[in-house]
Amino acid sequence: MLSLFICGTAVTSQYLAEQYKVNTPMLQSFTNYCLLLLVYTTMLALRTDNESFLQILKRRWWKYILLGLADVEANYMIVKAYQYTTLTSVQLLDCFGIPVLMALSWFILRARYRLIHFIAVAVCLLGVGTMVGADILAGRQEGEGSDVVIGDVLVLLGASLYAISNVSEEYIVKNLSRVEFLGMVGLFGTIISAVQLTIVEYRDIARIQWNWKIALLFMAFALCMFGLYSFMPVVIKVTSATSVNLGILTADLYSLFFGLFLFCYKFSGLYILSFIVIMVGFVLYCSTSTWTAETVSTSLPQPASTGLDNLGLKLEEDDHELPATSIQVTQEENGMANSS
Repeated sequence: MLSLFICGTAVTSQYLAEQYKVNTPMLQSFTNYCLLLLVYTTMLALRTDNESFLQILKRRWWKYILLGLADVEANYMIVKAYQYTTLTSVQLLDCFGIPVLMALSWFILRARYRLIHFIAVAVCLLGVGTMVGADILAGRQEGEGSDVVIGDVLVLLGASLYAISNVSEEYIVKNLSRVEFLGMVGLFGTIISAVQLTIVEYRDIARIQWNWKIALLFMAFALCMFGLYSFMPVVIKVTSATSVNLGILTADLYSLFFGLFLFCYKFSGLYILSFIVIMVGFVLYCSTSTWTAETVSTSLPQPASTGLDNLGLKLEEDDHELPATSIQVTQEENGMANSS
């Protein structure tokens, strides 16, 4: 479902660019952040339990400013990169965010991976390579853009910022709340994107020949992005940011399938093969739990073993590992206890 939301944003953006010559990625993102502001920031402001809206701002305002900046610029850089480089390059280099995400999860979230997880990631990346090969064979490699190097650098930076945003999202939704994450991203994302679009896109916005079709495409893009932002924290909370990013690799394939009918793309059997390969890698990754390293405390003794992310498995493991102990009290000690 998340992949379909991403597919919706890609299709509407391509329609705006090809049919109506509208290239305003920051304006499109601004509409999404406004929806998040209206819904989730309002919910956060009206919340009476836990921390209040003002307390959250007072304690963590600068952290959410950095998170909002990373999220806004990641969206902008990836879309902007299409003006300089090819779709094939964007699809390949965008996968750079997955190893960055795993590294950040290792150091920040203390996630520990097994061999099967690295194999699963390699399988998913092989599926992306198959999809890129299908692009080349189908002749969709045209349009190198004005400066390929700039485009490739933008993709790498955007993928890294996405990784930072996703790791932060996983930490917040698992330790704080989903509403807090979406409310703060909506607040600061709206402010940052509003400032940026007035600086870099005011001329492009002024040239838009508005009609009901363009307005409908903007609305469809905003709703798809709002759905993506609303449901991704739910999935991340029960899995992880890495597994979600592996799963949404299929979004490019859905976009290609829609492109067969909407933009007259040439079909290739490699698209089906790449979809199957990516899904096999995704299932492999989700088939085994990752480990979470326990934080070491200097005041209290800690167990030598690490815990599983799956809480049920962890509780079952603890029940089996805790030995039954008995305490023997002598008659003398019992008398001392009674006298005290």
